[in-house]
Amino acid sequence: MNSDLSSLISPSSGLPHTAEADLVVEGGRLVTPEGVRDGTVVIRDGRVAALLSPGDPLPSGPRLDARGRYVLPGLIDSHVHFRTPGLEHKETWETGSRAALAGGVTTVMDMPNTRPPSLDTATLRAKAALIAGRSYVDHRFHMGADPDHPEVLADLDPAVATSAKAFMAGHHTAPVVFREAHQLEAAFAAAARGNVRLVLHAEDQHVFDLLDSRGGDPHSYDAYEPHRPRSGAIVAVAKVVHLARTHGTKVHVLHVSSAEETDLLAAAAAEGLPISFEVTGHHLSFTDHDTARRGPRTRLSPAIRAPRDRERLWQAVLSGEATTVGSDHAPHTVEEKNRPPAEAPPGLPGVQELAVSVWTGMLARGIDADTAAAHLARLMGRGPAELFGLAGKGRLTVGADADIALLDPAARWQLSASHVESLCGWSAYEGWMFTGRFTTVVTGGQVAWDLTRGTVGAPRGRWLPGPDRAAMDHSAPALPTVRDLELELEGASR
Repeated sequence: MNSDLSSLISPSSGLPHTAEADLVVEGGRLVTPEGVRDGTVVIRDGRVAALLSPGDPLPSGPRLDARGRYVLPGLIDSHVHFRTPGLEHKETWETGSRAALAGGVTTVMDMPNTRPPSLDTATLRAKAALIAGRSYVDHRFHMGADPDHPEVLADLDPAVATSAKAFMAGHHTAPVVFREAHQLEAAFAAAARGNVRLVLHAEDQHVFDLLDSRGGDPHSYDAYEPHRPRSGAIVAVAKVVHLARTHGTKVHVLHVSSAEETDLLAAAAAEGLPISFEVTGHHLSFTDHDTARRGPRTRLSPAIRAPRDRERLWQAVLSGEATTVGSDHAPHTVEEKNRPPAEAPPGLPGVQELAVSVWTGMLARGIDADTAAAHLARLMGRGPAELFGLAGKGRLTVGADADIALLDPAARWQLSASHVESLCGWSAYEGWMFTGRFTTVVTGGQVAWDLTRGTVGAPRGRWLPGPDRAAMDHSAPALPTVRDLELELEGASR
């Protein structure tokens, strides 16, 4: 046994080479798709081999004591910017993936706005090769949707990517922006043909340009939210709903910030359109009052909005209207963030803080711990795994990948800069008192992170393969689109 793990794992009876299990995670509160219960997880060959009930006989093998903790599936953050390649002065893949582990996250999906941007499969493969051997977590990528070449989406190899990010408004690191209506419609049509899910930064650049023509740049942080108001997001979401209805395109709207967007997207999903949405930890944690008071640390895109918006977003998270919560982990250096309000880049580090901030928020709202654990496993487990086809991820069930996060549900602690694993070295949550803390994280059946030691062992995160094209071709047929119905009516009238 690795001597580094001796204080974490105790030997059981039987010699290691004759052990029946590679690891036995004993005596925790298991958060499974069927419910939350006491039990033990048996791991063999990097997979969950059994979920045992109290009193069941245990196999021999190394033990990991999980008493008093929730045993969650390794969490998924489907929205991170680990800044590789080209922006490594803000974050490296090693530091970003260490921050993920510290937050209970074992799988991430990285965004395409790097230098160069990931706008085709060749750049995604090159990015995977660059990261190989440097990641502590498993990973997959969202490709960038290119407004000049939307046709690429129709033939995207699902083994490389099944989703593509489209920016409808620009900011400091947005590589390309869909400014023209015909470009956006072409992307929706091509993505529908290729069975690609569009993930969208849904704010309307034309709205912002119009407002800028009269108002100019903000000179203080209390003017920032009015400078990038909800109207830009509401207009963009209305366009997205229309295009999804027209073409049948699968759509996931990122970092929803306002009550009005939430209402539109929830209504569209209830209608049966293939639309889902994400809420970020920071939109659940902060309001525009924080931005006015604290300045650049919560200068974000989309902007942090009013208390009533935060409460509507919490309602969406707890009701199941929101499919995922994500961090939008987007670190910048302190020097970059301290530029004047008009120049400071939007974004904050968040992959480490996401799950504990959501957990703390749920308990503060009176959610009991078992229910909160089930919500967390849905929003950062089953939800993103199903949405993006992450096989073996997001569920604590027999046969799944042996990725596990142990959460001490009642630990009270205050976050300081010394806790931050991200290269940027700061957090918008500095000074916050959190309830809940991850104590041990297992990836592929091996302890990868421990609260007292940090990362354990070498980076062994994998680039996750997507489904083969044959499997995608045999997936469920798309719902008929408005254009399909128009053509049927035209034919019937002839």
